[in-house]
Amino acid sequence: MESALLQADATMEAINYTWILMVSFLIFFMHAGFAMLEAGQVRSKNVANQLTKNLLTWSVGVTVFFLVGAGVDSLVGAGEYAPAYASSGTDWIDWLYGAVFAMTAATIVSGAVAGRAKLRAYVTYTFLLAAVIYPVVSGMAWYETGLLGIDGAVGSAIGYPFDDFAGGTVVHAMGGIAGLTAAWILGPRIGRFNDDGSANVIPGHSLTFAVLGTLILAFGWYGFNVGTSAIFADGAFVGDQLGRVALTTTVSMACGAMGAGLVAWFKTGKVDTLYVANGLLAGLVGITAIPHASSWWGAFLVGGVAGAQLPIVFEFVEKVLKIDDVCAVFPVHGSAGIIGTLMLPIVVAPDYLADAGVSRVDMFLAQFAGVVIIAAWTVVTTALIWGAFKAMGQARVTPEHERDGLDVSEHGVDTYPEFGKPDVDVATDGGTVARTDGGKEIRTDGGERIEDSGSSSDLRSDGGAEIKMVTAIIRPDRLGAVKKALAEVGAPSLTVTNVSGRGSQPAKKGQWRGEEYTVDLHQKVKIECVVADIPAEDVVEAIGEAANTGEPGDGKIFVIPVEDAYQVRTGKTGTDAV
Repeated sequence: MESALLQADATMEAINYTWILMVSFLIFFMHAGFAMLEAGQVRSKNVANQLTKNLLTWSVGVTVFFLVGAGVDSLVGAGEYAPAYASSGTDWIDWLYGAVFAMTAATIVSGAVAGRAKLRAYVTYTFLLAAVIYPVVSGMAWYETGLLGIDGAVGSAIGYPFDDFAGGTVVHAMGGIAGLTAAWILGPRIGRFNDDGSANVIPGHSLTFAVLGTLILAFGWYGFNVGTSAIFADGAFVGDQLGRVALTTTVSMACGAMGAGLVAWFKTGKVDTLYVANGLLAGLVGITAIPHASSWWGAFLVGGVAGAQLPIVFEFVEKVLKIDDVCAVFPVHGSAGIIGTLMLPIVVAPDYLADAGVSRVDMFLAQFAGVVIIAAWTVVTTALIWGAFKAMGQARVTPEHERDGLDVSEHGVDTYPEFGKPDVDVATDGGTVARTDGGKEIRTDGGERIEDSGSSSDLRSDGGAEIKMVTAIIRPDRLGAVKKALAEVGAPSLTVTNVSGRGSQPAKKGQWRGEEYTVDLHQKVKIECVVADIPAEDVVEAIGEAANTGEPGDGKIFVIPVEDAYQVRTGKTGTDAV
């Protein structure tokens, strides 16, 4: 009999630890969601920088948490410094489970400081957050003997511990508050605010990425919330808790999206897509502290309130505090996490309240004390660190680098090096391309060009060939077709420049988080093609046919005589250089 019980205990422990590993991997996958969400909300010139920060957040943070942070967590919570490297076996599974929560808090900050923070400053802050800032918070909140635990100073004084099931305040509100503080110290991006204090909209470059990241995060959140519950506890299956957490997490998520979309509609007359996406996440954050304790109807209320507050709080941060929170990390993670944590006494299920054995007032006091202490610790430590970076001139990049984009200045890469659609049938690397009409191959590397029989050239009055510059301003998405058309008429050599301008194409109205902005300078591509041995008229016709969509804004083509040309490599001049 005893042997059977031992075997049953071992089986339940094996199932629980397998479950912990699975949800740890699921929470790790949330970093893909954060990467896409944040990349979509920044300008295209800063995408690689944002992706690099997400990669380094995990790489640096998880290593530091293993070497230092886990020991600080146990020191603050249990009074004993027990680093992860001194453990073994299933203790390392526990460490990994704690690490994925810690890294979630760390990566939230990157979205708030996007577009202007130096990489070295951000990585250093991540190091300190993983080593000290977050472990102190988790140690205070998630140990019975921690400051906020039932046997800690605050929990004992109130008679009820700070109740944060999966990190609504410990992880998300802490990360959102840290992000807001860092953004405040850094100051806004260039051009974000005018001299009179009014705000300018700087829209992100890809709503598609932002929504994809949102859905990946929502998927991973089941690991975050449902994964916090064990499968077996005290020898019994905890199906009631698992079911409640799964239900409240799903309902709050949905109501967060609807709440944010509804408020955006009331404010602007339009349902803003990004607000709906951010609201979905705010609903998840709101319920994260209390999914085990909330009534089913409470999930509707928590999610709806968390989503509804999002546009209001974002506007307050932007227009009153004048803080440039690029990815809205405070209204999504900070205020939503705090509100959900404090709503526990309102939405708590009757049976959970009865088991707690305290009044709703005492429950609120415990929640309020935890929020205040964690917020104060986070603000002070984050302000000191980023304030020190700023005092040393190491907090943000130079204005020149910020205008050029952090992808180039910090990483030496261009995330989007090509314009328009890629070509699969036109050589652009110095090779040759076959004429579609059966003609001979055309060299595109500056070598001798072989013409089709019957082709003509523009001639000068003295009998020599005339050099002409054909300049075309076209839609970016027509570049591939134009390149192909030019190669087919024998003029594959060209120079391409990304430009913006205005002409007959009407201005457009856009919205970013419910704020309207006007786009009267449209993105175009300028093509310059110098020809001498083929008629400029043929080149103009080829570009015109390939670039034409029949809509205003297709562009214009200009033909200008060129007095002379010089080939740098050979020293040839005139038509020989062309």
